[in-house]
Amino acid sequence: MLSIVKIATKNLLRYKRRTMLTTALISLGVVAVLLFIAVSGSFKSLMIGQITDSVMGHLQIHRKGYVASIDNLPLNRNLNDKQMAKVEEILRAEPEVESFTIRLKLGAMFSNFTETTNIRLNAVIPAEEFRTMPLLASRISEKMDAEELLSRGGILVPELLAKGMQVKVGDTVVLVATNRDGSVNGKPFVVHGVLSGISGPGGRDGAIHIDDARELLRIDGVEISEIAIRLKNIAALPKVTAKLEQQLGSLTNKEGKPVFEIHTWEKLSPFYNIAKMISLMTLFIKVMLVAIVLVSILNVMIMAVYERIGEIGTIAAIGTTPGKILSLFLTEGLLLGIVGTLTGTVISLAAIAGLNSAAITFDFGMQTGLLLQPTISAREIIPILIIVIGIAVLASLQPAFKASRMDPITALRHV
Repeated sequence: MLSIVKIATKNLLRYKRRTMLTTALISLGVVAVLLFIAVSGSFKSLMIGQITDSVMGHLQIHRKGYVASIDNLPLNRNLNDKQMAKVEEILRAEPEVESFTIRLKLGAMFSNFTETTNIRLNAVIPAEEFRTMPLLASRISEKMDAEELLSRGGILVPELLAKGMQVKVGDTVVLVATNRDGSVNGKPFVVHGVLSGISGPGGRDGAIHIDDARELLRIDGVEISEIAIRLKNIAALPKVTAKLEQQLGSLTNKEGKPVFEIHTWEKLSPFYNIAKMISLMTLFIKVMLVAIVLVSILNVMIMAVYERIGEIGTIAAIGTTPGKILSLFLTEGLLLGIVGTLTGTVISLAAIAGLNSAAITFDFGMQTGLLLQPTISAREIIPILIIVIGIAVLASLQPAFKASRMDPITALRHV
């Protein structure tokens, strides 16, 4: 076998220009794929982090039917104290759960004493919310001191509303809300900060302390609209979701219907469709790589067989078996694949390191200065290398088979 490798190497070096061109094409394909995987993967991870770490968490738990009617922010589909206690018990026992935050969602009228408009609110426990949404603080501009931020009597106003109503930090505003039995109540608040959106300025979601919401809605006891959960590792999302669905799905009400529903961020966020499109584009790039390698290797090996017909006839005439001739040409294809993929991988890793050193930033909606940090793991590189080398060998198979089946006398007569 070693002798075949030596002969195959010498044959490739005899045609240096063609070998270098083929290797360059394979390397170019590998570089294109690995760079695209690294950059698109970094962008996708960054966007997923922006959504899950500042808005919705990795998954959410609601009372059955709440999400279907969430546009109306219904108060009659909240979780009660017993249901909430059961969920908390399960979440605290789950080792993959890092933290969770409870929210009471409501709609209200927002007034600056001159104008009035509507606003959507998330009533939260600040410490839990900021722990579960670690990027939330980065979305708050013109904010008060961290100790006072979102304390009792404070409100985070969405940026669009703040600009339209001309309110700033420290101003006093009034919220008026209708509770479940139809009565109306109002309460003054002090603006603690301006909350920017993720994808644009159109968001109308503000935030207040959950105790203020209970007072505004005249709620006695515990009522929760949703529970947002952050996992220690997002890779555990399918496993944790399945486990929670099993534990909570068996709980039913008096009519025998499920009490809870669980949604991952993928089901709740439209960005998931963009993430799927990025994955589809990655697959398309991989298919292009396969095509480049297939055509390049096939062309080289066909030309090698055609130009070396006399040589093939000679080695066949002196007793070289068809199997060894087949192995010789397959080895040449294998060597081209190995050298091309290794060269492409080295160039890709150097390019990724260069991109990280350049500290490239970009904007996404209202988020500015996001740092692009392309990375790629061995788990992503190895399958690409195996595919390219495998295609290189497969592309050599037909020419190699043709060479091994040549009649020595006919081959020796070839001019």
